[in-house]
Amino acid sequence: MTMLQQANAMSRLGTETAFEVLARAKALEAQGRSIINLGIGQPDFLTPDHIVEAAVKALHDGQHGYTPANGIPSLREAVSAYLHKQYAADVDPLRVVVVPGGKVTMFFAILMFGEPGAEIIYPNPGFPIYESMIRFTGAKPVPLPLLEKNGFGFDAETLLSLITDKTRLIILNSPANPTGGVTEKSEIDNLVRGLEAFPKVAILSDEIYSRLLYDGRKHTSLLSYPELEDRLILLEGWSKTYAMTGWRMGYGVWPKQLVEGATRLAVNSNSCVNAAAQFAGIAALEGPQDSVDGMQQAFDARRRFLVERLNQIPGVSCVEPGGAFYAFPNITNTGLTAKQVELGLLDQAGVATIAGTSFGAHGEGYVRLSYANSMENIEIALQRIQEWLESHQE
Repeated sequence: MTMLQQANAMSRLGTETAFEVLARAKALEAQGRSIINLGIGQPDFLTPDHIVEAAVKALHDGQHGYTPANGIPSLREAVSAYLHKQYAADVDPLRVVVVPGGKVTMFFAILMFGEPGAEIIYPNPGFPIYESMIRFTGAKPVPLPLLEKNGFGFDAETLLSLITDKTRLIILNSPANPTGGVTEKSEIDNLVRGLEAFPKVAILSDEIYSRLLYDGRKHTSLLSYPELEDRLILLEGWSKTYAMTGWRMGYGVWPKQLVEGATRLAVNSNSCVNAAAQFAGIAALEGPQDSVDGMQQAFDARRRFLVERLNQIPGVSCVEPGGAFYAFPNITNTGLTAKQVELGLLDQAGVATIAGTSFGAHGEGYVRLSYANSMENIEIALQRIQEWLESHQE
């Protein structure tokens, strides 16, 4: 076979283990195995009808062609109005760049700031594409440890201590994947004050789970800090909030000086977002929000049940996640590694989970469980998990 010479950067490109586990789970199901998937991070609800109908209408109305690379004006205006309603933030629609999914905004941002000699700070454990893309660009990934004792929220003092004269970008994520951690407003306030000493450092704030919070928590968006406007990139989208993962709809709010670059990256990669999907995006933002509230309430009930049961399993402890739809139980006392638990639960117990190490080195001793599944399936999965762990602990 001819050996093709690829760019060296390709050897540094990682992956998202959740999709690998999903593929293995599907293969086992094809063999007749009963598999409960607590691995993949997507709502188990259908997209609300009024959103689907808006896309169907757009297709019937002939919305079949290219659109502006940054999104149709009416959608960007809807995003601007939504952000003002949510956070009282004044966002010029020209600063909004609509892209096919949340990942694209982080991809663009890390490409903009990452190169050999640069440093990018990212949460660890955190969404694996952060570290993957940083390494791909040749920049040095600098992990920001997220600790269980802090509820997996970031510590502002620790973060600020990691900044050097090589730091180009800081990536933040709250509510967080994979931990469900939510950073307190006081820590965010401390960070914003501390960043005054580092005016050349950009911030990418991944707020894709902003509507999934529990126990009365309110989301603190970095858009609420006007002093960050000229260096804040907000990552948001429709996937988690409106059960639209397959629609591939996301957006970034960019500083004025970066909008042109983000738009050029869109032109050079995806051209534009699916036309009909953009009209669905308008319907989601401007239409009734009862489906969002309903999903949040269902996730909350599952969260409480899952955490309570996990804490009853010998060798397992789990702090209560404050947001998103993930639990990140500590399995250190089982005597097993995170990967051993992931592989054993899938292959032998029929439960798909994700090893904490898939989210960075600081994830050892943990596994991620998504409670974006039915209460019935979660209950069966927990019984299987307990039986498997009890038979495999040292």
